[in-house]
Parts: sequence; structure tokens; C-alpha cells
Amino acid sequence: MSKILQLLLISLIFFIIELIFIKVAQKFNILDNPNHRSSHTNEIVRGGGIIFWFAGLFFMAKYCCEFQLFFTGLTIVAIVSFIDDLRSLSWWSRLFGHLTGATLVFYSQNFFQLLPWYFIVVGYILFIGTLNTFNFMDGINGITGLYSLSVLAPLQWINMNVVSFIGPDFIWYPLIASVVFLLFNFRKHAICFAGDVGSITIGFWIITLLIMLIIKTNNIVWLLFLAVYGTDSILTIFQRLWLRQNIFEAHRMHLYQVLANECRLDHRIISFIYALLQAIIAMIIIVLYTKLNLICLSAIILLPLVAVYLLKFWIQYLKESR
Repeated sequence: MSKILQLLLISLIFFIIELIFIKVAQKFNILDNPNHRSSHTNEIVRGGGIIFWFAGLFFMAKYCCEFQLFFTGLTIVAIVSFIDDLRSLSWWSRLFGHLTGATLVFYSQNFFQLLPWYFIVVGYILFIGTLNTFNFMDGINGITGLYSLSVLAPLQWINMNVVSFIGPDFIWYPLIASVVFLLFNFRKHAICFAGDVGSITIGFWIITLLIMLIIKTNNIVWLLFLAVYGTDSILTIFQRLWLRQNIFEAHRMHLYQVLANECRLDHRIISFIYALLQAIIAMIIIVLYTKLNLICLSAIILLPLVAVYLLKFWIQYLKESR
């Protein structure tokens, strides 16, 4: 069977799995109920992002001996996140699951042998921060699926044309899962949401890929593949700290939430803009990472993103001045 036919078959299987999950979720009332943080008003199936875990399961069925630690970590964070979707878990339960998953990935990549302890501490912060960023940013239709595509597709291009750092299927499977998920989520009225199980699981997969690429190239510039999400999340945290708010409580202060809730922009347009910006940034990095040092390249990418983020305060000022 040709590679294209194999990928099409996997796509069909993932589509059927998603359909089955939606039916099961509707039967057992696994629904997302709107709250003060939500950008939707109706009950919608929650946990559709479980397809990302199934992508890992099918990948393991084909490559069982090579990625056991990765899949074990993926499964741990998926279980913890799915339970959290069903009933809220304490923050320390979620943190323990994330730490365990990160440790398994670090061990599989020989982090503890290659790096000094302070780099490992930074690694844990970045890893767990990425998981929570994907979770925080999963609030409107299409954003998780499209943003994942905007990161995974450039990673696959690098993997196949610049430097081979992993077997292509390790990227094809989450790519396909993202497309299948978008069929049900990238709609004016979504059929399902990713849930914590979806956003955390795909975040786990993506940060693992970035770690592999960083180790292969000995270059941390690839972290800028998360620049759009990172800018929105970090600056929003700073703003909430400035306002002396509890950063662990739900809120509607991210730029994408302001655009959706206060500007009333279509969720799909906002999601597309976020993904498009990240895709453009990925292309800039691919073209310039060998020509510019990390500081210059970071400035070229991050300063415009900060300027865009500051539009939020202008929007809020105009609203208050009416």
C-alpha cells in the first residue's frame, strides 16, 4: 500500500473514532457547560481532542518498541486531563501528571545525562508551561486544531527537507488527527470541543517534537514555533499579576477572548489569524535561523507580536470610553 493510501486510511479511521466518541459523549452527558470564561453559550460535546491520544495509540501499534516512554507520558497526561474534563481535579494532581509525563520524555531524550540540573529545571518549566498554554488558549472554535497545524506542518517540512530528527509518521499522525478534529470543531457551531484531554495531549506531542529538534540541531530558536501562543499567554499573566488577580482562576483576558467576546469577531476568523501568524513566523525562522543570531531573530518576531497584543488595551479603552 502506498504511503498516501496509508495516510488516507488512517484519516478515515480517525474520523470514525471521532464520530463514535461524540455519540458516546452525548449518551453519557460529557458536555461543556458555559461559564464566565467561556466564549460559547450552548452545551457542546467536550473531549473531542481525545483523538490526539488515539493518534498516539495507533502510532504505537506500528512503532511499539521505539516510543514506549513517550506514549506512556502521553497516556498519563491524557488520563489526568480527561478526568479533569469529567470532574475538576486539584492543581497538584494535574501538576503531578504533567511532571511525570515530562520526566518520561526527558528520560527518553537523555536529558538527565546531557544537561546540567539548572537546564533541566528550565526544561520542566517550559514543558509544563507549554501544556498549560495550550490549555489556556483552547477557548474558541478552531484555535487548537489550526494552531497545531501551523506548528506541525512546518516541523514536518523541516524534518523532510532540512534536518531529519524523527520518523515522518511521528508528525503525520498528529497532523491527521488535527485535520479530523477540525472537521467537527472548525464550525460556527462546533460539534465538539477539544477539552483538556485534547489541548494538553497535542501540546505534549508538540513540545516533545520541539525538544527533539532542539537536541538534533543544538539550537533553541525552534521554541519560537510557539511564539504567538506564548506572547498572548505570558503577557496576559503579567497583566493579571499587575492587577493582583489569581492567575490560576478562569478569566476572559487573553487577546483572542477580547476579540471574540468584546469585538464579536467570528471565532473561526480569530483562530485562522492566530494560525496564519504562527505559520508566517515558522517560515521566517526556517529562512533566517542560519543567517541571524537568536537575539535578532527573536526581536524580529516577538516585538511585532507584542505590538499586536497591545491592541487589546486600545480595544478595552474604546469600550470604556463609550
